[in-house]
Amino acid sequence: MPNVVVDLSKCSGEATCVSVCPVNVYDMKKLPEYPSSQKSVPTRKQDCIQCMACVASCPEDAITVTD
Repeated sequence: MPNVVVDLSKCSGEATCVSVCPVNVYDMKKLPEYPSSQKSVPTRKQDCIQCMACVASCPEDAITVTD
Protein backbone atom coordinates (compact mmCIF):
# COMPACT_ATOMS: atom_id res chain seq x y z
CA MET A 1 0.00 0.00 0.00
CA PRO A 2 1.35 3.46 -0.85
CA ASN A 3 2.32 5.74 1.98
CA VAL A 4 0.50 9.06 1.51
CA VAL A 5 1.55 11.80 3.91
CA VAL A 6 0.29 15.38 4.21
CA ASP A 7 2.49 17.79 6.16
CA LEU A 8 -0.35 19.48 8.03
CA SER A 9 1.87 22.38 9.07
CA LYS A 10 2.28 23.25 5.35
CA CYS A 11 -1.27 22.46 4.19
CA SER A 12 -3.29 25.66 3.70
CA GLY A 13 -6.56 23.83 3.11
CA GLU A 14 -7.02 24.82 -0.53
CA ALA A 15 -8.24 21.29 -1.31
CA THR A 16 -6.42 21.10 -4.64
CA CYS A 17 -5.52 17.49 -3.85
CA VAL A 18 -9.19 16.67 -3.30
CA SER A 19 -10.03 18.10 -6.73
CA VAL A 20 -7.27 16.37 -8.70
CA CYS A 21 -7.22 12.92 -7.08
CA PRO A 22 -8.89 10.47 -9.49
CA VAL A 23 -9.57 7.89 -6.76
CA ASN A 24 -10.79 10.17 -3.94
CA VAL A 25 -8.00 9.54 -1.42
CA TYR A 26 -8.44 12.84 0.47
CA ASP A 27 -11.05 14.42 2.71
CA MET A 28 -11.00 17.93 4.14
CA LYS A 29 -11.30 17.82 7.92
CA LYS A 30 -11.37 20.23 10.80
CA LEU A 31 -8.63 19.11 13.18
CA PRO A 32 -8.37 20.25 16.82
CA GLU A 33 -4.66 21.06 16.51
CA TYR A 34 -5.39 23.37 13.52
CA PRO A 35 -8.63 25.16 14.46
CA SER A 36 -8.36 28.02 11.97
CA SER A 37 -8.76 25.97 8.76
CA GLN A 38 -9.63 22.58 7.36
CA LYS A 39 -6.77 20.30 6.42
CA SER A 40 -6.41 17.62 3.78
CA VAL A 41 -6.37 14.14 5.30
CA PRO A 42 -5.57 11.04 3.23
CA THR A 43 -8.40 8.94 4.64
CA ARG A 44 -8.29 6.32 1.87
CA LYS A 45 -4.54 5.72 1.41
CA GLN A 46 -5.23 2.16 0.29
CA ASP A 47 -6.97 3.50 -2.83
CA CYS A 48 -3.96 5.54 -3.99
CA ILE A 49 -2.75 4.60 -7.49
CA GLN A 50 0.44 6.68 -7.19
CA CYS A 51 -0.43 8.95 -10.12
CA MET A 52 1.23 11.81 -8.20
CA ALA A 53 -1.38 14.36 -9.32
CA CYS A 54 -1.74 15.53 -5.72
CA VAL A 55 2.01 15.93 -5.28
CA ALA A 56 2.35 17.88 -8.53
CA SER A 57 -0.61 20.17 -7.86
CA CYS A 58 -0.19 20.98 -4.15
CA PRO A 59 0.72 24.68 -3.98
CA GLU A 60 2.50 24.19 -0.64
CA ASP A 61 4.44 21.01 -1.54
CA ALA A 62 2.82 19.45 1.52
CA ILE A 63 2.20 15.95 0.09
CA THR A 64 4.55 13.01 -0.32
CA VAL A 65 3.65 9.64 -1.78
CA THR A 66 6.05 6.68 -1.46
CA ASP A 67 5.90 2.90 -1.85
